[in-house]
Amino acid sequence: MKWIPIIALLLINIVSCQTSAQIGYKNAPIAQLSKIQKENKAIVIDVRTPEEWKEGVIDGATLFIDYKGNAFEQKIANLDKSKTYIVYCRSGGRSAGASDLMAKNGFNKVINMEGGIMDWKGKIVTKP
Repeated sequence: MKWIPIIALLLINIVSCQTSAQIGYKNAPIAQLSKIQKENKAIVIDVRTPEEWKEGVIDGATLFIDYKGNAFEQKIANLDKSKTYIVYCRSGGRSAGASDLMAKNGFNKVINMEGGIMDWKGKIVTKP
């Protein structure tokens, strides 16, 4: 009987490890974006809408693919799957969905920026 709590904890640990491994992408706070981008030579993707891009984008974002747009999957299919991608949106919800979809489509190096542009303290620029 004294082994039941230990076995239960081990099972919980195994299940939680499998769940995080199944995500297929990593999460990181938006404050680490510049550091992660530099260390991984990553490409920053803004997955917000064109209307949101007009309000400004994070300095360093180079790809703009509307996650809710009709052609999101077609556009990511043209990207190099061997590269590292950092994905952000307004608050982190859409970027998590986009990151998940990218992982399901064979991308192995995807980082979802939690908190999105709302939590960003760095430079905001107008989209080129």
